[in-house]
Amino acid sequence: MKGGGVIVEERFVYEKEKHLTVMKTNLFFAGDGFTVYDTNTQVVFRVDSYGPDSHDAGELVLMDPSGRCLLTVGRKRPSLHQRWEGFVGVRKEGEKPIFSVKRSSMIGQSNVTVELFGDRTEEYLIEGSFVHRNCTIYNSEKETMAVIRRKVDISTNMMLGKDVFSLTLMPGFDGAFAMGLVLVLDQTNDDDGNDEGNVNQRQILTVT
Repeated sequence: MKGGGVIVEERFVYEKEKHLTVMKTNLFFAGDGFTVYDTNTQVVFRVDSYGPDSHDAGELVLMDPSGRCLLTVGRKRPSLHQRWEGFVGVRKEGEKPIFSVKRSSMIGQSNVTVELFGDRTEEYLIEGSFVHRNCTIYNSEKETMAVIRRKVDISTNMMLGKDVFSLTLMPGFDGAFAMGLVLVLDQTNDDDGNDEGNVNQRQILTVT
């Protein structure tokens, strides 16, 4: 499948379709963020760098269950646009990012460009609305790579709040990279107060 393979870490590239549950906590206290579980309720990823006492309020750290840093995502400064960068592991002074994300918005449409630095050239397309937890990541051949949806409590058949949602990874798509994009989407949509009413976002990611 085009667009798959290791971007962050090999152990998060799965041979079979992988279903994850993402739980977002409120952001009022230090240490809040995300916890990501698999279908066996085992923690796969953690993010707890949101609070005011975090090392850098402009950076988010994606960790494995043991707390090892997998990916650092931070807002690029200075920047005239909403530009974010991703770094493997802990970001070091002078280190080059492995990808860069730029978002621009128009009425009824949101465009996100992602540049993946290295030997690979890929293109991804996100259709739907992250704000409503209803979007799909496609590769350039329009094959599904990852899907974000609202969660339903199977015991009550009630839809859960937006702070709990599912992330389904297709075989071969790097789950750590996908979660890095979720963090950026969460932050850039949070920056845009008017996105709440925009059900029909169309987000384009070009990876070069």
